[in-house]
Amino acid sequence: MPPDPLPMPVHDFPPGALVSVLTPDMPLRALDYLAPEGGVATGAWVVVPLGRRQVIGVVWGPGAGGFDPARLRRIDTVLDAPPMQEELRQFLSRAADYTLTPLPAMLRLASRVPGLADPPQMRRLIRATGTLPARSTEARARVLEVLAELGGAGVPQADLCRAAGVGAAVIKTLIAQGVLTEGEVPRDLPYPRLDPATRGPELSSEQAAAAAALRAGLRQGGYGTTLLKGVTGSGKTEVYLDAVADVLAQGRQALVLLPEIALTADFLARVEARFGALPGEWHSGVSPAERRRLWRMSAEGGVGLVVGARSALFLPFRDLALIVVDEEHDTSYKQEEGVLYNARDMAVLRGSIAGARVVLASATPSLESWANARSGRYGRVDLGARFGTAELPDMQAVDLRAAGLPSNRWIAPALQQAITARLALGEQSLVFLNRRGFAPVTICRACGQQIGCDQCDARMVEHRFQQRLICHQCGASKPIPTACPSCGVEGRLAALGPGVERMAEEASALWPDARVKVLSSDLYSSARALKEDIAAIAEGGADIIVGTQIVAKGHNFPRLTLVGVVDADLGLQGSDLRAAERTFQLMRQVAGRAGRAERPGLALLQTHQPDHPVIRAILSGDEEGFWQAEAEARQMAGMPPYGRLAGIILSATDPQPPFDLGAELVRRDGPLRAVGAEVWGPAPAPIARVRGRHRVRLLVKAPKSCALQPALTAWLAQVSVPAAVRLAVDIDPQSFL
Repeated sequence: MPPDPLPMPVHDFPPGALVSVLTPDMPLRALDYLAPEGGVATGAWVVVPLGRRQVIGVVWGPGAGGFDPARLRRIDTVLDAPPMQEELRQFLSRAADYTLTPLPAMLRLASRVPGLADPPQMRRLIRATGTLPARSTEARARVLEVLAELGGAGVPQADLCRAAGVGAAVIKTLIAQGVLTEGEVPRDLPYPRLDPATRGPELSSEQAAAAAALRAGLRQGGYGTTLLKGVTGSGKTEVYLDAVADVLAQGRQALVLLPEIALTADFLARVEARFGALPGEWHSGVSPAERRRLWRMSAEGGVGLVVGARSALFLPFRDLALIVVDEEHDTSYKQEEGVLYNARDMAVLRGSIAGARVVLASATPSLESWANARSGRYGRVDLGARFGTAELPDMQAVDLRAAGLPSNRWIAPALQQAITARLALGEQSLVFLNRRGFAPVTICRACGQQIGCDQCDARMVEHRFQQRLICHQCGASKPIPTACPSCGVEGRLAALGPGVERMAEEASALWPDARVKVLSSDLYSSARALKEDIAAIAEGGADIIVGTQIVAKGHNFPRLTLVGVVDADLGLQGSDLRAAERTFQLMRQVAGRAGRAERPGLALLQTHQPDHPVIRAILSGDEEGFWQAEAEARQMAGMPPYGRLAGIILSATDPQPPFDLGAELVRRDGPLRAVGAEVWGPAPAPIARVRGRHRVRLLVKAPKSCALQPALTAWLAQVSVPAAVRLAVDIDPQSFL
């Protein structure tokens, strides 16, 4: 059924009234304007003059006043777009306050829709009238067959001609005979209705109990967050889709966030199989026209389920009842540029404001979510067994200290033998290394110089498939040189260390008859190509998969029975606060790709540290013991989630001004000390120069109960930031680079 019509907006402000308009363009706050003829409603999208430009904004409330009325300018146009509801305005305001982001920058996230200022567009569609043609021909029959398959839905003439394989003359003749009719309809049509009554797969008793718990929360009403923790392959998706069905049956809306675009193809297919139609899709790979349509339909109630990346959290939902954050532990949910926010945390914030239920789903939850569930702040539902006959893979360590590997080889004999055995059985193997490219370092054996980026303090990574050196910080690239850029000696450059391209080369040499496929995000120019390759692999299109962490994120390869981790120690290097947690999550996730169907799985972890506590925890499968030990260590150190952190990043093209400003901030740390916080730094960032800008970091550590944001605001307000220096605040930082 189509949604109920939107209520007519109440014109809170009569013509000429003083109103506050927030625009995603400069300046840093809302400005006062005069309401137009006919008045205007709070939340209305409008076009206003700003300097010499015309910009889009939102009526945020009554004007602040205090200006010469003669200097005030009038709102030019009220757009024909659904007004922004109070719930979304509150969410943007509170998200801005939490992240210390200027509100206009936060509004920008909610207004990324092509053609928002354009009037509603129409398009002409062809439909069948039910009248038969005067004379039947093969071409006319194909036209009617195509329209019958659409079940009464109209189709543009060009698409109909293409689908039926006929020319425009055939269509025009049928229109003239009254067999077809052509009419105009709005371009932004509601999405096909998902049928919540369609039966999904039969749930196990454990899954049914978990689904019932989620449905009970929905029917209770109001906000609540539940951690849905289930081992890989346990059927978490089917459990939360059961809750989505409950939302759809109520005529309300649900949002499912996924960490990677590559996951959407398989997920959309599952939704279509479950509900008989496709949901709305929102991410960077969606066409501008489709994004405009989804933005409008989410506001008008013309879409029941939206599947998207983290930015989908800022869509203007009319009646949001459920937010699911799948793979909630994934670092992709943290926006590291522009507005710095964690979509997992913002999902919980939006759910609390909208009165919606939030489900955080993961096999290896973040310590923050685990601790919130343990303290009772979140509910928790567990799935401890894989669905059907599938069992969790056996996990074993391969001690590289005793493997006797030559210096130019990385696949140990034990892993080589296991892959050979799988090839003989017609099964797939995954060789996992979380490092893109061919080699992370290119060194000159004549002078010892390592080739670095001209704009960053980072080594350039050799990508042999592309014949280029690429900086993974700024994206700069250049051809692989034949002579050393430093000393000019020819033929002495050497690639050190392995990346996935090098691992693919080694696999092809060891198994020349095997089909080797590399899965790495940098090798794909489009999300569609990546999706197609993942689908082909799932159908058996490769014998050996060599991949980065992209393969660990929810993909289902039924023929995959062996996972070999080339370097399980890689994530344990350095002093990252979350190194142990992330290594544990990644290893458990990637191992979980094996044995997801009837055949048993095996995961081999190559390591130089088989006795490391994290490696032992991974192999033992004692997840609760690992989280407990990690929680105790963090609690003793006063670190998140038992303390609070905020990063201050200062950058400039000249290295001195950021240090000077950082030192000045440290001298004025009174507002922080007043709430029990302390500041560390300033110090050069681990990667001190990125895109030609020198970076200095300060880290603020505070007690859990500290009112950190007001203290940070008062602290930063004491200094004047030079025009040449950029200052960014990262609340709850995930990366310290």
